[in-house]
Amino acid sequence: MKLLEGTGVTKHFGGLAAVSKVDFHVEQGEALGLIGPNGAGKTTLFNVISAALPLKSGQIRFKGRNITGLKPHQICRLGVARTFQSVKIFNHMPVLANVILGSYYGTSSRMSSADAAREAAALVDFVGLSALQALPAKDLTLANQKRLEVARALATKPELLMLDELMAGLTHTEVGEAMELVTRIRERGITIIMIEHVMTAIMSVCERIMVLHHGAKIAEGTPKQIATSKEVIEVYLGE
Repeated sequence: MKLLEGTGVTKHFGGLAAVSKVDFHVEQGEALGLIGPNGAGKTTLFNVISAALPLKSGQIRFKGRNITGLKPHQICRLGVARTFQSVKIFNHMPVLANVILGSYYGTSSRMSSADAAREAAALVDFVGLSALQALPAKDLTLANQKRLEVARALATKPELLMLDELMAGLTHTEVGEAMELVTRIRERGITIIMIEHVMTAIMSVCERIMVLHHGAKIAEGTPKQIATSKEVIEVYLGE
């Protein structure tokens, strides 16, 4: 089943088409990779899906419903969550409190503070931050700040999680740990779209990869198909 689907998705900044007539879909339960050179339109695509930016034209559907024009909190409460290329956490709030906010944000119904704290603590443990839950978020390492952002996104109870360069700036060991975390998230039945420049990660984690270049989709296929595509090699992977 197509969980998320976009047709003719277009976003301009002035005269520049950051995303141009892109058709895409994500099957329920799969991990879709999104790659391309810097400036290819990857994060802009995330921004229009999550309603951080309005579409110029095209349509986006989630579970068959047209979500074009909805507000970010409405998109989130339907079951779509994301992380950011540059980590966006509440620096002076404790780790646990950051995740509690996600629990509140992800529901339109009333939730008790005890239930929110219980759910948040379980997610902090899931991402491996239990021992640090009382620390201000700003005191975490970059890798742990990224884990915190994942936990906060998961607290909204998403069916689809969009990860924007989760592994950027991490050490080899931390990349391996992040890949393991993504695998465990998928085991929870959560569908993944991930933007990533760490090719070993995206080739290992994703069943299917879509490639953007100058805002347009230039290729789509299995990791093997993408790794052997002459056009992809020329514009992105290098000879």
